[in-house]
Formats: sequence, structure tokens, C-alpha cells
Amino acid sequence: MLDIKLFRETPDLVREALRKRGMDPAPVDEVIKLDTLRRDLIREVEGLKAERNRASKEIGRTKDKAERQAKIDAMRAVGDQISQLDEQLRQVQGQLNDLMATFPNIPDARVPLGADESENVVLRTVGEPRRPDFKVQPHWDLGPALGIINFEQGVKMTGSRFYVLSGAGARLQRALIAWMLDLHIRQGYTEKYTPFMVKSDTMFAAGELPKFQANMYKDHEEDLWMVPTAEVPLTGLHMGEILDGADLPLRYTAYTPCFRREKMSAGRDVRGIKRGHQFDKVEMYIYCRPEDADAELEKMLADAEQTCAELGLTYRIVQLCTGDLGEKAQITYDIEVWSPGVEEWLEVSSVSCVGDFQARRAGVRYRPEGEKRTRYPYTLNGSGLGLPRTLIAILENYQQPDGSVIVPEVLRPWMGGIEVIR
Repeated sequence: MLDIKLFRETPDLVREALRKRGMDPAPVDEVIKLDTLRRDLIREVEGLKAERNRASKEIGRTKDKAERQAKIDAMRAVGDQISQLDEQLRQVQGQLNDLMATFPNIPDARVPLGADESENVVLRTVGEPRRPDFKVQPHWDLGPALGIINFEQGVKMTGSRFYVLSGAGARLQRALIAWMLDLHIRQGYTEKYTPFMVKSDTMFAAGELPKFQANMYKDHEEDLWMVPTAEVPLTGLHMGEILDGADLPLRYTAYTPCFRREKMSAGRDVRGIKRGHQFDKVEMYIYCRPEDADAELEKMLADAEQTCAELGLTYRIVQLCTGDLGEKAQITYDIEVWSPGVEEWLEVSSVSCVGDFQARRAGVRYRPEGEKRTRYPYTLNGSGLGLPRTLIAILENYQQPDGSVIVPEVLRPWMGGIEVIR
């Protein structure tokens, strides 16, 4: 959530940020109107309450019964007026809060202008895309041929966009999760095992509600939502807390299954296991002081890159433009890996600095060393990495002419002696 001071002191900054995102800046005026009305109501209510307090003291000193009763009657009228204004203030505050919750973050000055993903900027490519001298099977053909992916069973049990991993395929998925968590621990992150369901307050704190409500799965008998990413419970870890500035940065990593309603059309882009309503992901998450955010962003990006590099995958870094930037993010770098079977770059990680956007929504503060006042920390998040696209890239990049798949060396300790999937 944005700081209300931005609307009071620099409304043109907010308007321009919305224009850069291709959004209508008109709601800025409505925020200013509601905020002005709210502050006027507060002043009026506080004035009446001060008047009532003074009158109460006078009533206590008044000896004349008639005069005393007249003052009591006058204060009843003031009390009724205060009640009415309090209710009006509550309604205005609610409208303002609801409206403020719809505003996206302010893009960082380094974010390139652009209308959509076609104007994202490729910053660098590491490695050469593999184009072997034999026809690489896409994973939707290779997986069933190896007996490690079964689409029919997933559809039979649940519906379209679900599948079953079997044998070495399931083990490879599990190996990736375990290896990535261990790698991030070595990189300085503390592993967390969090709930896979959270309350609405937690979803709001992370910035998923109200905008993305239609894309989430909810238990309608309880106030519980299936997490769309571990970023959500990691945001919720410190809701309402005041952190010790000496403890920052806090770096966390967590695995969760992720649940999202994918709005998809038929075609090549959604074939296989690239997009689904359920998938696995290992997440990195950082709470830090604002002045350390750039350094932490560079670290997180480097940590995600190391994950791709140690898997032996060719990857590229893409900076998102304003038109493709996520609602919560100030700045985002995507990591895409080359996959020769589908012949495309697959996004396996998005690394973002969110500023104090989530901390404000979650009520998380920190107290700098030697200071009494508190501040909002910055939060950062990044996939490290997301599945199943990483699994797709491994199956297609490590595919051999006979249709077998070599297991990357770093994953073999979790594969029970399996070095080649046949």
C-alpha cells in the first residue's frame, strides 16, 4: 500500500506512475477528496470531544440544578453529533482504505517504459541456447514415453491442467526442491516451512487481495485461501510486529505448492506442464532496511542465477518494463531458461524489490538501532526456482538422441543412484 503522504504532497508523482503502467490516474483525485474529508471530520470530532470534556468539568462545578441540567442536555446533543460524525468518519475511512488498496506500487526510476511484455529488455544472456543435431522431443511427448509424466491420470482425477509425475520424474521433482532449499541455505537464507493456507488478512498483506481474488482458491466455509506462492506466508510471518533493526536483513527461503486459477486458451503456450492450477516453487524472501535494498536485490538476483548456473542451464536476465511490472513491485528482473524441445525461453524466476508496499499492508515495522521511532522495512522476493518449468528445461536440455535424459550432477545425491532416466 502506498503512503498517504504521496497523495497529499506529490500527487503528480502517483498520477505519472499510473500513466507509466497504462492506468487511469483519475482515482488519485478521489483519494485526495476522501483524505481531505476524513481529516476535516477528525478535526470536527476532536473539537466536539474537547468541548464535551470542558463541559463535563463545568457540570461538575455547577451548583444550580437547572443550569446543570441545561448543560447536561446540551452535551447530550453534542454526544449525538459526535456519534453521527464518528459513523461518517468510519465510512469515509473505509472507502479511503478500500480505494488505497487498489493502487499499484510506484515503479523505480530504473524501470524502462513500455506498454507490455514485448517491450521488456534483455540485459544479458549466459551460455548458448542448446540446439543439438537431433530432434529434441518436447516434454509432453518425452515424459509419457519415459513413463514419468501421465496427463490422463491427472485429468481423470481432477481435470484439465493437472498431471501425475511417476518414478524418476517424481523423484527428480523432489530432488530439485531439496537441492534448491539446501543451496539457498548455503547462500544465507533461513528455511521456513509455512502453512499452505492463510487468512484473508495475510493475503491482503502480501498484496494478493483484493485485486487477484478471482485467481485464487478459497475454502468458503473458513476464511482460508490456498497460497499462490510462499511469498504470501513469508510476508505474514511478521504481521503487526516491530522488528529489531539490528536483526535486519532477515533472509528466508521456503517451499510450497502454489495454487492459482490460470486463465488460459488452448494452444502451444499451454500444452504440457508449463502452466497449471497447481505447481511447486521454492521462494526467497528478504526484509531489509531501505538503504540496503539495492544490495539485497543484487544478491537475490545473483542467488537465483547461481541456481540456474549450477543446473547447467542457459539463461537470460530480462528487466520488466512499466507495462509488464507486477502490481506490488517497484522493479523486477525475470530469469528465463532456454528449453530446446518447446523452442522458447521459459521464465523460472522473478526477482523483485517491493519497497515498503507489503510492510505497510502487513503492519511490519523495525526500530533502527539507537532510535525511538520506527520505520517500515523494504521487502524483496524471488523464485529460486519455480517448477515445473525448471523440470521442463532439464528434461529437454539433458535429453539424449535415444530419448533418455541425463540427471544433472548436482541432483544425483537425491536420486538414489539414478544417473540416467530411460
